[in-house]
Amino acid sequence: MKRICFLLQVNPERIEEYKCRHRVVWPEMLAALREAGWNNYSLFLRDDGLLVGYLETEDFERARAEMAKREVNERWQHEMKDFFVQPAGLLPDRAMAPLEEIFHL
Repeated sequence: MKRICFLLQVNPERIEEYKCRHRVVWPEMLAALREAGWNNYSLFLRDDGLLVGYLETEDFERARAEMAKREVNERWQHEMKDFFVQPAGLLPDRAMAPLEEIFHL
């Protein structure tokens, strides 16, 4: 398994709403993530909106491509896109750029 970590920026004015949305992630979205190979997926949010994502997967690009094929992901990404500070039109799942892992114990 590869460990993947990425950063995104949540609009600070929408942090509370973003948290609420993640308390009730659609069951079909959760199932799709599991089926596509997203394991131990976690999101961590700092008070200023810095979002740190972590997951484990065999192949991140393949796992991301598998999610892109699913209608539930398309709906979720379009609902989430306005929560983020990023280039216009870029969906959150396309803005996830893995960080280089430089240490692991």
